[in-house]
Formats: sequence, structure tokens, C-alpha cells
Amino acid sequence: MKAALRDILETVILTALIFLVVQSVVKNFRVEGTSMEPTLHDNEFLLVDKAVYWSVSSDLVRRFFPSIQPAAGTDRVYLFHPPRRGDIVVFLYPHDRSRDFIKRVIGLPGDVVEVRDGKVFVNGQALVEPYIMSPPRYTMPPMRVPENQYFVLGDNRNDSSDSHVWGTVPWYDIVGQAWVSYWPLGDWQFFPSGAMAAP
Repeated sequence: MKAALRDILETVILTALIFLVVQSVVKNFRVEGTSMEPTLHDNEFLLVDKAVYWSVSSDLVRRFFPSIQPAAGTDRVYLFHPPRRGDIVVFLYPHDRSRDFIKRVIGLPGDVVEVRDGKVFVNGQALVEPYIMSPPRYTMPPMRVPENQYFVLGDNRNDSSDSHVWGTVPWYDIVGQAWVSYWPLGDWQFFPSGAMAAP
């Protein structure tokens, strides 16, 4: 009897540990709305990689490893890499941090982003964007992305609440990168990091 109880207890503890580890590196996310059409669809389910953007303060790292430099435009040292242009990211909506949003990273810290003539320009060069629903019908004057912040846009440019409306996203509000779409099965796909070439 004691052996059986011990086996059950060990199984429960191991299951709880595995659950906690998985929850610390992966998040389930359900797409709400059409702001990422045609790439993502309403009620599509994704797994989000929370570990890919793990970072620490560069001041802390340099105390022990003086030669390690922070990522460009940040004061952070990333375990893997910082958000890259083209990454599809889940983040806390800056005006209501109880809500998660999903958009595509367009501007990195220090970039100048502008929208005009139906195109998005980064550092003066137009992006080639085959993934968008249609060209933007709005304009946005040049804006420099602040240090430690990211400029994000929905792929459905004309029906998206994003950085062109409410500003940039700070690094600490980024939950993770969209990794794989798993439901519905017909929409199954992986999302590569840094899918967009630098302008």
C-alpha cells in the first residue's frame, strides 16, 4: 500500500513539474479578430515560444562578462536573440495589459518607420511585403522607434489596431514569438524567426 501511494505521489509531482516547465516556455494563444489576415485567422490556435526572447540587463551581465554587448538599440542581453523584423509576436496591449495582442515586428529599436504611398518604409527603404492583405490606405509621418521598444503592425494593414495608432511596444510587454499554428488543422504552419529581410 505504501509503495502504491509513493508511486502515485511521485507521478503527481513529476506531472506537476513537467506542466510548470512547459508553461514557462510555451503559451497557447487564440487569435481574435482579423488584424493578421491573411497570415492568421480569427479563432486560429497557436503555440507561442516564450523562451526565445528571454533576456537580462546588460549591466548585470557585464559585471561578470565585460566583453558581452547588449543587443542593438537595447540595454538587454538575450539568451537566444531579440525580436527580429518579421517576427510575429504576442504582447500585452500597452493600453490594457490584461489583453494579449498579436502583430508582426516591423521596426526595431533605432529604426525610422514611415507609411506613405501605400508602402511601409524602414530607414528610408520600402519593405517588400507579400504577406499583407492589401497596401495601407493611411499615412504616418517618420517615427524613430525608441530604445528597448518595437514597432508592430497587423498584416491586415487597414483593419488593425497597432503601432501606427497607439505607438510602440516595450520589450517587457512582449510575451513571445508565434511558433506554430496547430488548429484548425488546415491552417497548420510554422512561423520562422526574422522572416523579413532587413531594409
